[in-house]
Amino acid sequence: MPLSNLPPVIGEALSARGYDALTPVQQAVTEPEAHGRDMIVSAQTGSGKTVAFGLALAPELLDAVGGTPLSEKPLALVIAPTRELALQVSRELGWLYAGAGLRIATCVGGMDASKERRALRAGPAIVVGTPGRLRDHLERGALDLSGLVGVVLDEADEMLDMGFREDLEEILDATPDTRRTLLFSATMPRPIERLAERYQRNALRLSLAGETRGHGDIAYQAITVGPSEIENAVVNLLRFHEAETAICFCATRESVRRLHATLQNRGFGVVALSGEHSQSERNQALQALRDRRARVCVATDVAARGIDLPTLSLVIHVEIPRDAETLQHRSGRTGRAGKKGTAALVVPYNRRRRVEGMLRGAQIEAEWLDAPTPEAIRAKDRTRLIERLTEPREFDEYERELGAQLMAKMSPEDIATALVQTLRAEMPAPEELIANTPEARDRAKAERHRPGFEDVVWFRMSIGRRQNAEPRWLLPLICRRGHITRNEIGAIRIGQHESWFQVPRPIAAKVAETVTRTASPEDEQDEIMIEEAPDGPRIEARENRRKHADGGGRVDPRPAGRGPHRKPGGKPPFKKGKPGSVKPGAGKGAGAGGKPFAGKPFAGKPKFKGKPKGKGKPAGPRGD
Repeated sequence: MPLSNLPPVIGEALSARGYDALTPVQQAVTEPEAHGRDMIVSAQTGSGKTVAFGLALAPELLDAVGGTPLSEKPLALVIAPTRELALQVSRELGWLYAGAGLRIATCVGGMDASKERRALRAGPAIVVGTPGRLRDHLERGALDLSGLVGVVLDEADEMLDMGFREDLEEILDATPDTRRTLLFSATMPRPIERLAERYQRNALRLSLAGETRGHGDIAYQAITVGPSEIENAVVNLLRFHEAETAICFCATRESVRRLHATLQNRGFGVVALSGEHSQSERNQALQALRDRRARVCVATDVAARGIDLPTLSLVIHVEIPRDAETLQHRSGRTGRAGKKGTAALVVPYNRRRRVEGMLRGAQIEAEWLDAPTPEAIRAKDRTRLIERLTEPREFDEYERELGAQLMAKMSPEDIATALVQTLRAEMPAPEELIANTPEARDRAKAERHRPGFEDVVWFRMSIGRRQNAEPRWLLPLICRRGHITRNEIGAIRIGQHESWFQVPRPIAAKVAETVTRTASPEDEQDEIMIEEAPDGPRIEARENRRKHADGGGRVDPRPAGRGPHRKPGGKPPFKKGKPGSVKPGAGKGAGAGGKPFAGKPFAGKPKFKGKPKGKGKPAGPRGD
């Protein structure tokens, strides 16, 4: 649809913003078949969805206001998962409807709620907010949704992932049945479809994501490194690309804090975004990126929602995304509005297979590369320095006088060298990385094992998660029964009904003899069976998976109706104790199906209320 076919105030706003044509998603929502209908729109991040739902609601909004900028009740409601995204949506709709004079109120967590209530009483036509704050205003009577003509759920999949289902349902239940409901999201999982079935009528489905889920303007790179080299690889990626703005994604707040401190120490201009930062701190961080005072942002997935930086051209997945949708949302921060971007996944050797599967599921073709070397970075620096120093400039008289004084004291070559040295001093030094060779990968794999545990023997214990087994109290039990120290115990694996632990092979025979000798029917703890398990903890789990893959049922190695830890009646082996007890398995709801041990860390000999029952063959692992 040409801009001339849009309402005049909308067409003029788009033209003033530099639009000469609509994006595919904006074109689709303005087609005649979409007029007045509910819609489910799946489109890539950065494809212009915000302006799209502004265009979709324009006919109803402009007709309802009738030329007056004030509205007795809100006419449109836009719900977004995060504060940043809500504020971005508010800004976009602000310039889009500036010509019509429509007021927009924003309601997000972290802001002054009393100011928001005053803004709601001032007669806004559009309200934009996050689910929790909107629900709070609704329950307090400050938000009246009875006059809505349209509701938009932006990034609906993310809101459901973040646990906002109840908030969304309460808000939507308070809206009139005649309202339009528009769901916009980059992905459309099954929970979104169920929400649409409940709150939409005869919805038009529009999929603008293309045949592949990967973004066409993003070049994907997978960078293989040793597990201990991840932060060094991030440093070299930032130095190699020298992006105007880059964002590094971490999985947790602690990871954000650690990487932020590391990059600061290396000399990068960097800011951090995570759930622990206040709204004021978030605003300051984003403003630093827009002002070019910082060029790197370290953020968690949720905190980065709604970030829209036109100069963002590099996304680094420092920690591997949990799924293909997260990969897409993270990478979608770059490659926006037709600009090119790069998304680099830092992949430890031991996680490569998982990343390959994720990329296949996302239909993304990534180029597998080694991390940039210092030599490659210096070659890039040479090109960038020459381009920077030789670009055309204008000099004033003072600068030319100063240059003449320098020429009288130094040779041109020395002046140029000093200038290069000054510019290079501003650049963080690249890191030396271990070469990506088979020997290095084998060495990194070997380093994950403790010295002395290259050759181990597994032992099995007749107690597992169902009895609230935990390493913190299994460890002293093993030490006491086997007459060994904790330094002689390797990995501990806890299954549903059994647990396993490693000891070095040279002491395995002594441990096997000692645990048999220390078994005693007089002590519930000493009655726990401990025996050597040559096959290790996973052999039966593999058999279970193979059996299930062949179409059979799940293999249960326990005799029917009973097991080594169960009475025939199926009751848990340990009785309930008082809350706060230091006994393993104690506490309210302890035992099978109860809550985990909640007392103080075990500091002595654990005692159990009840005896393990059953004389049959101990249960094997069940694939847990």
